[in-house]
Formats: sequence, C-alpha cells, structure tokens
Amino acid sequence: MKSEITREQALSLLEKYNKDSFHIRHGLTVEGVMRWYARELGYAAEEEYWGIAGLLHDIDFEQYPQQHCQKAPELLREGGVGEDMIHTVCSHGFGLCSDVEPEHQMEKVLFAADELTGLIGAAAIMRPSKSVMDMEVKSLKKKFKDKRFAAGCSRDVIERGARMLGWDLGELFEKTILAMRSCEQEINEAMTEYEQRKGD
Repeated sequence: MKSEITREQALSLLEKYNKDSFHIRHGLTVEGVMRWYARELGYAAEEEYWGIAGLLHDIDFEQYPQQHCQKAPELLREGGVGEDMIHTVCSHGFGLCSDVEPEHQMEKVLFAADELTGLIGAAAIMRPSKSVMDMEVKSLKKKFKDKRFAAGCSRDVIERGARMLGWDLGELFEKTILAMRSCEQEINEAMTEYEQRKGD
C-alpha cells in the first residue's frame, strides 16, 4: 500500500478542515499509534500509509459531525487522496456511521485503536504525570469498566475491534499504551508548535 499524498500534504488537509486543538491532537495520536502498529505487526514498509490513514481518519468530524464518514470521501478526493485510503478512513466508522467493513489488518487496527486512544488519553490526563508513560493495563481496565468515565468512548467498538483482530482486551490495551508511549513526546512538541502557529 502506498499513499497518494505526502505526510506534509495530509497534515495540511487535516488542518484545512480541523481547527480545534483536540481534533488535531487526536489525529496526530492515531497517526503515531498506527505507525507503531505497522512496525510491530510486520508492515514497516507500509508505515507511512498506516500513519497517514490515522492522521486523516476523522477529517470530516469537526465540521460535519452528522455526516461523519459520509463527507470524508469528498474531502479526501479533493485533497488528492486515493481510493484505498478513502476505504480505510470510512471503514473505521463501520456499524456506526459507515457500512464500509474493515478488511485489511490495518483497517481492523484503526477500528480498534481509534476509540481506545481516546479512552487512554482521558485516563492519562487524570494521572499526576498527565502521561501514558507510567500507565498500566490494570488501571486502564478499571477505567474501561467504569461506563461513566470518558462515556463518549464506545466500549462496544473497542471490544468489537479486539475480536476482529483476534486479541483479548488486555493485549489490545497493552499494545495501544505502548504505541501511545512511542509518540507522546513528539505529539506534545507538535501541539506546542501548532498552538504557536494558530496564535500568530
């Protein structure tokens, strides 16, 4: 799999339709997580593709929340994104806002990890360190069981994603925590830079 656009073009496209720092951070986080998974699962040659898919997966969510995954193909095509990646982006909303089913392992990882990064991010903010660096699977499982915590993060989607991959929840949690550790510092630096650009 090869991306039709560069990472720089993908970031510009994300920023064209997303201004809120929360959405930019989420895109960067899912990008970093997808890159880690590509390397971890034996798809290192496709790391750029996996990363760009993660970066762009929510491209339509900020401006078109009611048309999430429906508006994305139009925005992505206008930005020069190929049909393979459009399929990938739409598949992460399977069963919720899209009827495009995840097929490739990358699409299953995106489906499973997207919601989970939100839950892990919310749990990290509650920690004294404000970081995933010292987060343990055990504490994440407690947060997962508390349906009131980060209620917007669908437990059902996370569980379905784990089943798609043939993993238990513990394995998905452990891997995704490690994936988020791998990119946390880089994302914090990128967000500082983004805030400065936005402020200028």
